[in-house]
Amino acid sequence: MTRAPRRILLTGASGFVGRHLRAALAAAYPEAAVLTPMMDVRDGAAVAAAVAEAAPDACVHLAAISAVGAAGRDEDQAWQVNLHGSLHLARAILRHAADCQVLFVSSADAYGPAAGRLAAIDEDTPLAPVNVYAATKAAADLALGSMVSQGLRVVRVRPFNHTGPGQSADFVIPAFARQVARIAAGLQPPVLEVGNLDAARDFMDVRDVCAAYVACIDRRDVLPPGTILNLCSGEAHRIGDILDDLLKLAGVAAEIRQDPSRMRAVDARRNFGDAARARALLGWAPATPWGQTLRDVLEDWRSRAGIAPGEA
Repeated sequence: MTRAPRRILLTGASGFVGRHLRAALAAAYPEAAVLTPMMDVRDGAAVAAAVAEAAPDACVHLAAISAVGAAGRDEDQAWQVNLHGSLHLARAILRHAADCQVLFVSSADAYGPAAGRLAAIDEDTPLAPVNVYAATKAAADLALGSMVSQGLRVVRVRPFNHTGPGQSADFVIPAFARQVARIAAGLQPPVLEVGNLDAARDFMDVRDVCAAYVACIDRRDVLPPGTILNLCSGEAHRIGDILDDLLKLAGVAAEIRQDPSRMRAVDARRNFGDAARARALLGWAPATPWGQTLRDVLEDWRSRAGIAPGEA
């Protein structure tokens, strides 16, 4: 069995996934120090200093421009953070903490929209990104993979869509839940602005994704450097059906209006992943019922809208 980590460096700890992962790490490794230095990953010197001080034996790299829209609005920043920030971290690990496992959080968006038309996307599917966010993640994924030859102990995880309480309304399910909660609270008219409702995506609960990250740390001494792991449910949920479910959970009805600004220029009709490798190497599979995930997201936005839990 891999020894328990003593010092875990976590970038992006204040983000949506980072907040959930901090709780998961504290529960899994109560004796470990989870280090969350305030640093700009674009600053190579600052990153090197933080890594040298932290001396981690495990590192989870979450810091990123993680929304497709945000990356497209400031392409230079997306490249600086997602690619060059990752390179700064990897180089600092090699120099100051060479025995540290780096868990690089890539993205299934790097596979592109055509990959999942006919079959589940596995780790051998070629990367074919079609937007800035996906391109920056694909580039960092490949760059860190190439550094295995220099001794980098990197594991690359490619999570598919994941959601849960605390996620920004920049993403589709919390965007729906926010509007539904506001309608239920009388804070907006019963009209929902939506994008493409016919697309189908592989969604998971963020807490299941964090469980996979913990499992990677648990097995960091046996996972070969360069390992790539899809994290996914293996099922595709139609976006329109998710919206219907949220409306039913809230007990409200609304007019549905398509908002062109919410549509992607290139969008896959349906994609879903194959997580057989993660099951085999980590013993991991999503465990949270999908209905529970939706209820938790809706309750989160109800609380933000000032509605007591369980009220419509």
